Amino acid sequence: MSDQRDVTTEIQLLLSALPPHITEAIMGAGAEHDAVDLLEVVMDLGRLPEARYLGRERFLSDREVTQQDIDYVIARIGEFGEDNRAGIPRTLHRISAIRNRRGQVIGLTCRVGRAVFGTVTIIRDLVETGQSILLLGKPGTGKTTLLRETARVLAEEFRKRVVIVDTSNEIAGDGDIPHPGIGRARRMQVPRPAEQHAVMIEAVENHMPEVIVIDEIGTELEAMAARTIAERGVQLVGTAHGNTLDNLMVNPTLSDLVGGIQAVTLGDEEARRRGTQKTVLERKAPPTFDVLVEIQSWDRVIVYDDVAAAVDAILRGEDPPAEERWRDTDGVVHRKAVQREVGDVPALGRRSPGRDAGRPGARGGPRGGMGEMMGTSGPRLRERPVPGGGNGAGASGQPMQRIFPFGVSRNRLETAIERLRVPAVIVRDMKDATLVMTLKNYYRQSAQRLRQAEDQGVPVYVLRNNTITQMERQLAHVFNLHDIEHDESFPPPRRADDSSVVEEAMLEVEQAITQLMNGERSVVELAPRSSYIRKLQHQMADRYNLRSESRGEDTNRRVKIFR
Repeated sequence: MSDQRDVTTEIQLLLSALPPHITEAIMGAGAEHDAVDLLEVVMDLGRLPEARYLGRERFLSDREVTQQDIDYVIARIGEFGEDNRAGIPRTLHRISAIRNRRGQVIGLTCRVGRAVFGTVTIIRDLVETGQSILLLGKPGTGKTTLLRETARVLAEEFRKRVVIVDTSNEIAGDGDIPHPGIGRARRMQVPRPAEQHAVMIEAVENHMPEVIVIDEIGTELEAMAARTIAERGVQLVGTAHGNTLDNLMVNPTLSDLVGGIQAVTLGDEEARRRGTQKTVLERKAPPTFDVLVEIQSWDRVIVYDDVAAAVDAILRGEDPPAEERWRDTDGVVHRKAVQREVGDVPALGRRSPGRDAGRPGARGGPRGGMGEMMGTSGPRLRERPVPGGGNGAGASGQPMQRIFPFGVSRNRLETAIERLRVPAVIVRDMKDATLVMTLKNYYRQSAQRLRQAEDQGVPVYVLRNNTITQMERQLAHVFNLHDIEHDESFPPPRRADDSSVVEEAMLEVEQAITQLMNGERSVVELAPRSSYIRKLQHQMADRYNLRSESRGEDTNRRVKIFR
């Protein structure tokens, strides 16, 4: 990178702890520059020592690692804790051990620790607000590095009282004196990983911090401690086990960090008013963290600056608005608003496909003309036969439509296009679109941008909700499709994985879960289904902490759910 960030590695201190023949291989002739990109050195008993770099690996010797080599390293580093991690005093390097059944170390992963100054620029404005920030990302994407730099900036530049709860000494390094990479921040070491939650509370009670920095929140006790700290008005900056927001929402241990999810049974009148099923999912409480950052890579992140609104949107079946940020080679941070698609969470709070059939008021025409198409019986639709076929035109010889989904699920829209077999493609830039599809709330929130599209002659279609049925209805209106239920030459298919069958099966499991959670029944046995649908039903039961098993054979195999 040439973004003028300073990187300190104290690489020589790590290399001096390795056996001489391995150090010579790393720093030998022609390999000096490799040390800059070195990520870790792996030493496993009876195997060749290996160096891992950014995007590549190489063996360091043709001599297998011996027990003497491993003991040589152990004698030159700190003591291993219960998490089998050790370090080198006043450095950020981490040495992790692999043990045999007798507890003897037979493998080492010597990871290079780096303090990277300047990484916080990509989220600096969020840090300045004083809001609590949660960082998510895959291993190796720089979560801990960003956490360390955030602690330094808050302590030195903003002169705040910062306390780091350092479970594995990975943030501030090994030894009693913390690494200078954390600046003026104070560090509290955790004697055993299981006691991290207690040290978090102790930090608040004893040291009056304005900011607490935590790495790897992974247990229910730690999640509860984080909420307790946030409720006392202390800014939290931490990382958690998980890659994305939707991962966190379906994690029963950590979902409380984003407010938690609970099933709520509505009255008949309220369910009709909302247009949902009687059992819906809602956020249980305010999120512990105000802002969530998904780290895609060292220089690219996705930011949810309002976690509560993002979680609520997902539970309504909508794609939450987010902001993508990336840093170029000159260190300049760029931003772009995105409607981030997330994986499915339990669907009890969503309108099921076809649920709006027969409901009046479904938007049909483009919003620019304020046209409306009243909801009808919601049948399956199919493209009218085109004479000659394959000419790239739709019904009535219409040209290919380029659709920009603004807040609309791309995956569902692709499914709707495929099912209707209409000549349409999805584009990623509004300026390339011949029409725009959006939802009511996005139209209200981003009216100016959408009206600019209308002013340029691009029609905007407004969906009532983010379901495939609504998308099919809009596509039917655009392409002049007709109802195949009235065309005997096109009988509707009904395969085992057809959407109507899946919908019926998921409605059945939702009703069963409602009965079990309300205590109406202790065991529910569902109708026989295909293996694909049974898998979906098992996943749904698991999300509500219910037990499930498959029973029966062949075509009679079915799912049984119980507490």
